[in-house]
Amino acid sequence: MKLVDPIIAFQSEIQQIRRDLHAHPELCYEEQRTSDVIADKLTQWGIPVIRGLGVTGVVGIIKNGTSERSIGLRADMDALPMQEINTFDHASRHPGKMHACGHDGHTAMLLGAAKHLAEHRNFDGTVYLVFQPAEEGGAGAKRMIEDGLFDQCPMDAIYGMHNWPGIPAGHMSVVEGPMMASSNEFYLTIKGKGAHAAQPHKGVDPVMVAVQIAQSWQTIISRQKSPLDTAVLSITQIHAGSATNVIPDDAKMVGTVRTFTWPVLDLIEQRMEEIARHTAAAFGAEAEFRFRRNYPPLVNHPAETRFAVEVMTEVLGADRVDDQVEPTMGAEDFAYFLQAKPGCYMFIGNGEGDHRDGGHGLGPCVLHNGSYDFNDNLLPIGASFWVRMVEKSLPLVN
Repeated sequence: MKLVDPIIAFQSEIQQIRRDLHAHPELCYEEQRTSDVIADKLTQWGIPVIRGLGVTGVVGIIKNGTSERSIGLRADMDALPMQEINTFDHASRHPGKMHACGHDGHTAMLLGAAKHLAEHRNFDGTVYLVFQPAEEGGAGAKRMIEDGLFDQCPMDAIYGMHNWPGIPAGHMSVVEGPMMASSNEFYLTIKGKGAHAAQPHKGVDPVMVAVQIAQSWQTIISRQKSPLDTAVLSITQIHAGSATNVIPDDAKMVGTVRTFTWPVLDLIEQRMEEIARHTAAAFGAEAEFRFRRNYPPLVNHPAETRFAVEVMTEVLGADRVDDQVEPTMGAEDFAYFLQAKPGCYMFIGNGEGDHRDGGHGLGPCVLHNGSYDFNDNLLPIGASFWVRMVEKSLPLVN
């Protein structure tokens, strides 16, 4: 690997920042202390700061030379509402809050790059360092855009990175086109007619209606869309009744739908509602159906993806780069940025968990797990990648 030597030299400083953030996690749109830490560090390094985009968002701006070219680099910074079971020194100080997705590490990597870029300025143009709140369900990217991010920071392209357990540390992965799915929720209430369980003919059983709908919905995936179009329809909750001898008045089903394209999502939403309403009517019941679209599909732009692969290869070596990684049905609100600007989103390997200090939990080191911890060995790798991305995108002209 060809890492940036000065970044290696101050790795311990960036690690200290990362572990401090890990110990003080903040949930979406509550990242006040986190944003204060980021803004203070950027200011110390002579980097002008914009605050308040997306409520708690922070943007650092580094200009050099005379070029009008620009690039955006994004790190998310919010934590999750879950309990950490690690007991090492930098474990969460706040019960029920944890950096279980590595946003503390993403922030630290970008801060490491910011420090180097501010000190060396081996580029010609403008770098926008986007520290984004509320990725975990709060659509912070969308909120930053609505608050004028791209008006105040007119970047040519934007790039993001997420650690990925299971990919070896020191490796990076990406794929052109769809890389992460849309995230959507559905809520169905079947209104029947309650009755004694010994006299089912006197009621309209919403449980049986729900069972019929649940089975029929799966035919949308297996029989009504093209088998070449990827989609997931998962019913994750079914609620009905309160006694063994009572047919309830209603039944509820909740779940998620994931797709890589809008037409497939349109089809699934339409057919789910039609099947629910007509099936309920056939049994003499009523259906109330609600479908909520959350994050859109994350689709990497071709030219920017190829550029990112070039930089990965230069920094890590070709044997550590996978440009055909399998897309995931997970979702990520960086998708909003990619709807507005060209860009690319990448994975950086977090390893298998053997980097964790003594005192880690017994669970696996996977995302959204109480035993997770970011791999600090990635800090100089990710920061070096960001620096080379800037220098190659905004080269100095002799």
